[in-house]
Amino acid sequence: MGVYTFVCRSSGGEWTAKQHKGELEASAATTYDLHRQLVAAASAADSSAGVQSSFTAVSPTSAICQVIIGAVGGGAMVGGPAAGGAPASGGAAAEAPKAEEKKEEEKEESEDDLGFSLFD
Repeated sequence: MGVYTFVCRSSGGEWTAKQHKGELEASAATTYDLHRQLVAAASAADSSAGVQSSFTAVSPTSAICQVIIGAVGGGAMVGGPAAGGAPASGGAAAEAPKAEEKKEEEKEESEDDLGFSLFD
């Protein structure tokens, strides 16, 4: 997995980007085009599967772009059930239907509480 961080600046109507602690560079007329070029440059440097990127404006003339190559699902499940296995008692699976039943009950009550319908 490779993480590429770029410092982007606008000057004279053109956006330029240089990799923080690296050799990659790009320039474009718009931030959208610059973002696309940076993703392409990072993908060419590291051919692992899966690309995740973000482009964040810091000020009207500067931004940070980060491209992560080889990311799977954004890392949200790093310590979750996929990494540690399912619980032995199956507790999470048993609780899911109860939550769905509560939502259905709340939905039915909320429709009756209004006393009128949009289509009446």
